[in-house]
Amino acid sequence: MLMFKFTLTSVTTNITTIHESLLSFLLCNRWLSICNMYGSFRVLLQVLWAQMLCGWALGSELTFELPDNAKQCFYEDIIIGTKCTLEFQVVTGGHYDVDCRLEDPDGTTLYKEMKKQYDSFTFTAAKNGTYKFCFSNEFSTFTHKTVYFDFQVGDDPPLFPNENRVTALTQMESACVSIHEALKSVIDYQTHFRLREAQGRSRAEDLNTRVAFWSIGEAIILLVVSISQVVLLRSFFSDKKTTTTRVGS
Repeated sequence: MLMFKFTLTSVTTNITTIHESLLSFLLCNRWLSICNMYGSFRVLLQVLWAQMLCGWALGSELTFELPDNAKQCFYEDIIIGTKCTLEFQVVTGGHYDVDCRLEDPDGTTLYKEMKKQYDSFTFTAAKNGTYKFCFSNEFSTFTHKTVYFDFQVGDDPPLFPNENRVTALTQMESACVSIHEALKSVIDYQTHFRLREAQGRSRAEDLNTRVAFWSIGEAIILLVVSISQVVLLRSFFSDKKTTTTRVGS
């Protein structure tokens, strides 16, 4: 009886030890999973932060209306040695053309084009200061334009603070860099197709307006011709009154 109790107690102790070991193992696995999730979450936060920095610090992107006989200028402070790119496109208005001019802080013309529909210009800042680029519609007397421009200043900041380290990137970091580059390409394509869609919609609305006026003109002409034909036909079949005059002898 005592031997049975001792054996039962030993079995119970072994079961408790096994249970504690399994519980410790599960807790360790859970902790490792949380650490991995935290690492992945930290990497994703770095990607989002870098994406926000790219949107804030790299330049300006704007779509604005340029009235007829008007000129609009924009200014950007640039540090020497910074690579910059100016890209613009006329979305709506007239012949879809505009004058563009870019000047350095001393007023020297770096880029000048007349009546361009779209163009892109890349340069490296030769001095510190405020650079000015202007869009002019002064050659147009009654047509206003809608202009889109994208002014990029400098290169993209590194996605990770230690991206330029000597050691290779981890698999997660390499995947994030690839996704980041792919997203930038997607953004560029979306912007391009939005501009084309806006330009096509403007042309379609302009064509619709012309067709509507032409239809109204045709209806008026048809009405006038119909009334004229009715009046002319009635004049053919109407009896003319004859008057007789008696001359006294």
